Amino acid sequence: MDTRIKLKGDKVIEQIPSVKDKALRINLNENIYGTFAEIGAGQETVRHFFRSGGSSGTIAKAMSAYDKDFSDAIYGVEEDGRYVTESRLKKMLSHEVMLIENRLKRDKHPRKMFFSYANTVATIDFAKQFKGHGWVGIRYQIEPDEDYNEIIIHIRFKETDAKLQQETLGILGVNLIYGAYYKYNDPKKLLRYLYDHLEKDQLEIDTINFSGPRFANVDNRLMSLQLVKNGMTDAVMFDPNGNNILPAAILYKKNILALRGSFRPVTKVNINMYEKSLKLFLNESKVDKDNTLVIFEITLSNLRSDGEIDERDFMDRAELLCSLGQTVMISNFQEYYKVVEYFSNYTKARMGLTMGVNNLIDIFDEKYYRHLSGGILEAFGKLFYRDLKVFLYPMIGEDGEIITSENLKVHPRMKELYKFFKFNGKVVDIEDYDPHTLEVFSRDVLNMISNGKSGWEEMLPIGIAELIKKHSLFGYDPKKFLEKSH
Repeated sequence: MDTRIKLKGDKVIEQIPSVKDKALRINLNENIYGTFAEIGAGQETVRHFFRSGGSSGTIAKAMSAYDKDFSDAIYGVEEDGRYVTESRLKKMLSHEVMLIENRLKRDKHPRKMFFSYANTVATIDFAKQFKGHGWVGIRYQIEPDEDYNEIIIHIRFKETDAKLQQETLGILGVNLIYGAYYKYNDPKKLLRYLYDHLEKDQLEIDTINFSGPRFANVDNRLMSLQLVKNGMTDAVMFDPNGNNILPAAILYKKNILALRGSFRPVTKVNINMYEKSLKLFLNESKVDKDNTLVIFEITLSNLRSDGEIDERDFMDRAELLCSLGQTVMISNFQEYYKVVEYFSNYTKARMGLTMGVNNLIDIFDEKYYRHLSGGILEAFGKLFYRDLKVFLYPMIGEDGEIITSENLKVHPRMKELYKFFKFNGKVVDIEDYDPHTLEVFSRDVLNMISNGKSGWEEMLPIGIAELIKKHSLFGYDPKKFLEKSH
């Protein structure tokens, strides 16, 4: 058997089946039977199943509706006229499953577990301006009389050659089908195994969604978190309903206002920062309210506890932000300039960053840019080369004074650089802030909750304290408060 061996030191921790062995194992399972429909990059996935042998009992049909008119005739016309979309993929999966159900009678095939694998992909263009991306998915059964499960992913190619991208897509497809049938009990492992025989510099997976009876207990936000944690992508996003969303789709040509924080939990100061900075942002020229997106961003380092990511803690923060109607982004960006670079991949419109004084002082700390050949100047060139503004929320100093952009202190070497950006209007003070929020800190609220102290409720936005109590978020234990009161 052709396998790849994964080592930890001198210890073998895992034997990874080859692509051929994975396809062959599927083919030799007499109950797995389905169709392949691949658009845009050839029939790269099904090719592995044909070549591995024994495919006659597995492949009901393989097709590539490559021509747009033929594709429309089979799957219908998309409202937006595009073909590489999640909507297109879902139509393909639904159509192919319907066909196999209608054409094969259950009384003749009582043990068959039907599946439909599909992808709709655009590989790199001739000018090499767009590297290519695609949607890949499988709808399948684990038991013949069970409803269908579904796994859908969005990918971005990193290679700069169409042939290499096709080969990468084929391997990914085999990994997905194999994982769907043999690793469905552990979605986190299934996710990691998608990169078997692939490298992170070949492919990015930036969205994934599981659904169906076998994934009834899977929270797709946690799966999104795994994508960032495993280095499969730099950022993931989900909407106020808690659904994973494709960053490229929601960020496209938008004006973006981003707030970074721990939000552990979200407090009145966070909401005051959001409301006041949004008001300033919308007053900027070329900023249309209907085309503006506000993003609450949490960095991966902000989710770590003792070196590990606390998933329950992450879900607590996500639940509260979503309940306030906010769009949430989890990123692997330590520095602000990387956030701006990321947004710039999808929009040329105006951007704003809302932050407190401490955050702005950190931005002017050279130690964060030693890995850049151009140091802090390179970082600031990336941060401010677009029409970006920082909306600065004040803080109370050690002597009780209010610190704003006018009196904050940066390192002496950074004074002139700071003055330059301040003079050019890149830093805007939030002046109509709520002074009562300046003494509210998430860490204090968290300590009060975990230690059973009272009074923390009034530091939070309306409805948030009730949610924390109802769902016992952030370690809330009503028994502690009862003990304190007695």
